[in-house]
Amino acid sequence: MQMIALGGTIGVGLFMGATATIKWTGPSVLFAYIIAGGFLYLIMRALGEMLYVDPDTGSFAKFASEYLHPVFGFLTAWSNIFQFVVVGMSEMIAIGEYFRFWWPNLPDWIPGLVAITFLVLANLISVKMFGELEFWFALIKVVTIVLMIVAGIGLIFFGFGNHGQAIGLANLWQHGGWFPNGLTGFFFALSIVLGSYQGVELLGITAGEAENPRPTIVKAVQSTVGRILIFYVGAIFVIVTVYPWDQLAAVGSPFVETFSKIGITFAAGLINFVVVTAALSGANSGIYSASRMVYTLANAHQLPKVFTKLNRHGVPVFPVLAIGTGILLGVILNALLPVFFPAAGSVFVLVYSSSVLPGMVPWVVILLSEIKFRQQHANEMLDHPFKMPFAPYSNYLTLIFLGITLIFMVLNPETRISLLVGVIFILLIVGLYFFKNRKAN
Repeated sequence: MQMIALGGTIGVGLFMGATATIKWTGPSVLFAYIIAGGFLYLIMRALGEMLYVDPDTGSFAKFASEYLHPVFGFLTAWSNIFQFVVVGMSEMIAIGEYFRFWWPNLPDWIPGLVAITFLVLANLISVKMFGELEFWFALIKVVTIVLMIVAGIGLIFFGFGNHGQAIGLANLWQHGGWFPNGLTGFFFALSIVLGSYQGVELLGITAGEAENPRPTIVKAVQSTVGRILIFYVGAIFVIVTVYPWDQLAAVGSPFVETFSKIGITFAAGLINFVVVTAALSGANSGIYSASRMVYTLANAHQLPKVFTKLNRHGVPVFPVLAIGTGILLGVILNALLPVFFPAAGSVFVLVYSSSVLPGMVPWVVILLSEIKFRQQHANEMLDHPFKMPFAPYSNYLTLIFLGITLIFMVLNPETRISLLVGVIFILLIVGLYFFKNRKAN
């Protein structure tokens, strides 16, 4: 379970998103991942505090309904569906770009179409098929990133694979310094950085359903967030140290180019294979998770009854097909958007960053719910061994940090439209909730 959860969090937000974040902020992207990771840890501690007292809850959407308002529970469920679909679309776009490494003239939409067809069929066959695929995808990613970090350290400090010439740390400051684009570029990068961490809050839910939930919750929050930080910061450190940051903007994957630069072409091909599996992994878990949320909403009579139908393998057919169709839009956008809107910039950044605001909804809900939770569980908090540090001030500070990120998404021309998409989505879902409830009353 930890391997699947860990692998599911490490996806194109790191592998492909690193291109945009490094372009905007240079080597200081390292600080962006560390700072965002620190706030992510606080969010997970807030969730862990609540799950420790009430481990059977099973969903932070329920916390939202209990401690805030049912509209927040409804919004959280739909935000997760939207987030998984948009990230899945991004994975398909990324796969098209990755395949250029082997076939430069292959149209981007073909690998994406093949990939989404394969994943939908695999999810329709059985839950076991999903689990098997996700385990191996995750294992490939995690092992390769570890090897990449180890090899990178060898290159940087000892010159392994570079004729004994250590690359050193000079690339961190020789091309305009740590902050070549100033603090503005640094804050621009935070949207993609935060997006790459989104979904980690589901780890707490998995832990809450474990056989011994309380120790598992503590272990999940402490170890998994730490490991993700090590993988992200370690991998980005290798990239910006081995390869000058200002030469990465024009390449598809900095992970591949980092090894191509020093002549290890076999490693470059291997890393490209890994980032393809990373994209497949993210879309695979997105189809599974979002389809189950659609199924749950249908069982709660919030969607048509047809979405509750299961096939002979116990798989909700129509939710899987609906989510797969939504992700397929990424393939269509990748083919059509550059034709009709040539000035649209990076299609990947445009689509991926659309998930940032809806993806923040669970985090905001967790932080606000924890404040109300403490008020209603004052007795349990007296000897609680896993309290949220410095609450409620840490809650407010984290909310301010998320708000600052959104402000800079407005200021950044490449993410402005994406943020607007997220705002429109949230307004539509909130409006739908109140319309349905008014109609019901």
